[in-house]
Parts: sequence; structure tokens; C-alpha cells
Amino acid sequence: MVSAFLTFFKRLFSTEKETPKLLDGLQGIVLTDAIFHNLVAEGKVPGMSVTIMRNNEMLLQKGYGYADLEQGIPVHPTKTVFRIASISKCITGLALGKMIEEQIVDLDASFYNYVPYYPKKKYSFTLRQLAGHTAGVRSYRGKEYALNKPYSIKDSIEVFQGDPLVFEPGKGYLYNSFDFVLLSLGMQEAAGIPFENYVKEKVLKPLGMKNTFVPPMDNNSNGVKNLAQCYTKITTGFKKAIPVNNFYKVAGGGFLSSSENIARMGQAILQGKLLKKETYNLLLTSQTVNGKPTYYGLGFQVSEDAKGRKFMGHVGNSVGAYTNFFIYPKEQLVVVVLINSTDPKVQEELDRAIDALLDLPSS
Repeated sequence: MVSAFLTFFKRLFSTEKETPKLLDGLQGIVLTDAIFHNLVAEGKVPGMSVTIMRNNEMLLQKGYGYADLEQGIPVHPTKTVFRIASISKCITGLALGKMIEEQIVDLDASFYNYVPYYPKKKYSFTLRQLAGHTAGVRSYRGKEYALNKPYSIKDSIEVFQGDPLVFEPGKGYLYNSFDFVLLSLGMQEAAGIPFENYVKEKVLKPLGMKNTFVPPMDNNSNGVKNLAQCYTKITTGFKKAIPVNNFYKVAGGGFLSSSENIARMGQAILQGKLLKKETYNLLLTSQTVNGKPTYYGLGFQVSEDAKGRKFMGHVGNSVGAYTNFFIYPKEQLVVVVLINSTDPKVQEELDRAIDALLDLPSS
């Protein structure tokens, strides 16, 4: 007990350069937990929620640091709700898959079949191209990533609808969130109900994601309990992030959720729940441009890590949020990390923490 007590204080007051030495000899879940702990202890993140499952069993579910620094409210791994940034695209991908199965949409039909009022461009584009970022729609300009206007999905297209496509659809790849604004608009027009209502009924409820929400159009925090305060890193620590309204881009970066709920979604994907096998194959197969893979499916990043292990999921970065969601099918591993800070530059540490789990032999 005394030894553990002394080790704790050595770590607490250690410098960043000493940290790697403190981790020497640790492996597996112990190393992963220590890395996450140190991110908070070293002031690199204000708070984070982690849920990791392997073979449908919980490996690690823990809150680190604070959901609210000023109020001293700690992160709770199942209750604290975070902005999940681009992990939202995975939720939208599942909803798109359900619409395909219900024959509400045709992936390869023109977007204008569903949204005829969108200004005509030189080329038409499809829902598949929007979901795979090959439609040629432009990305953010200036401070558009931090819009704080109560736009509906339909009204928000005024921001970019007057701009030409940046390339002929299918001939390039440009990752952006406006693709998913248009995708959600097409989906709700096709379904005849608000996009968020369809997602709730067809994805969130069936998967038991009771702690996953759409940010209200009037106020991002109104009506959402246990929502983590969002921060931006500064030289002296963290300051509250600027206010934004993410309702209009909920499909691509606006959902709010807990790490437990996102892990629940990942486990459902591993087990083939919600959608048919062929639908998952559609969503989780990389698109190709000029014969080369984009490493992006329909709402999901699909790639390999540095050691050649296949994964799917998403990394997210938005105002007041940085997130990781990875599914390793061969290893039957689901990893969710939610951080309440704009990009804190800790992906290298997160990769090391995840790698510590993947290097363990399967049970």
C-alpha cells in the first residue's frame, strides 16, 4: 500500500519528460489506463470518457478528469454526455442503411430527385457520393465550422448552396461536413419526416442508445442533462469553448452522446444487429476514386492501423470536442474515447493506449 501511495505521488508531480519512464513495464489494460490517467494529470485534456469492449465484455469503462472544471464535476463514463463530433457520421450511416433497406432512398439516384429546390450545379451528384465525400461539395471556409445560428437543416444550405462543385462528382475525394448536411436533407425529404426523428426511431431506440441526443436548435445545452462543458486548450490550461449551434449539421458532427452509448453502437455493428449483412458491407467498404481507395465507406472511416490491422469507425474534432471510435473486427474490439476539448493534440497517446490492448493475445 505504501509503495502504491508513493508511486501515485511520483506520477502526480512528474514532468512530461519523465512520464514514459513511469509507464515502463506496464502493458495491456494497465498501460492503457495509465496513459489515459496521465493525459488528465499532465493537463493535456480537461476530461474524458472511455468505454472499451472486447469479445462483448467490458475491458475498461471509466471517466477521467472533469466534465466541468469550474464546478468540479467529474466525468461519469455512462452518464456524462459529450459532443461526439464526426462520430455522428456513423450514426447517420446506419440510418442511411436502414433507409436503403426500407427502399426509401436509392443511393445512386440524383440528389435532385429528393431535393429539387437545391440550386443546379454543372454536374448532378448522388446520396452515395455525399455519404462517401466524393460529391465535390466544398468544405468549411473561415469560421464556418463555428457557426452559432439557429439554422434548420434546410435553412443552413444558404451558407454554401451558391458555390460551384470543386470537382466532378466521383472524380475526387474531399472530406467535409456539408456533404452530410445535404445527405440529411435528402434523407428527410425522402422519408417525409425530420431527419432526427427518423434516426431516433430507426437507430437510437432499437440500439438502446437512450443517452444520445440531437442538440436543440435554440440552445446546445437546453434540455440535455449531464452535458460536459466544452473547452479549448490555452497556454495556461483551458478556457470555455466559443458557443456554437450544431443542430443544422447534426448528421455530420452534431450528435451528443456518452461513451457507453457509442460502444453499444459499435458492439451492435460487430454482431450484425440493426442492419442486414449486405447493408453493412455496403457501408463499410471503401469508396474508390480513379481506381484507388479513399479509405472511407458511407459514414465510416475504413482503413488499417500502422500494424496492418483492419478497423472502421471515426475520429472526430469540433469546437469543444475530440473523439475516437474504433471497431477492430478481427480482434472483436470496440474503443470509444470522448474528450471535452477542441483538438488537444493527443492522438499519439490515444494510439499508444489502444495499441496496448491490440497487442494482447485474444482470450
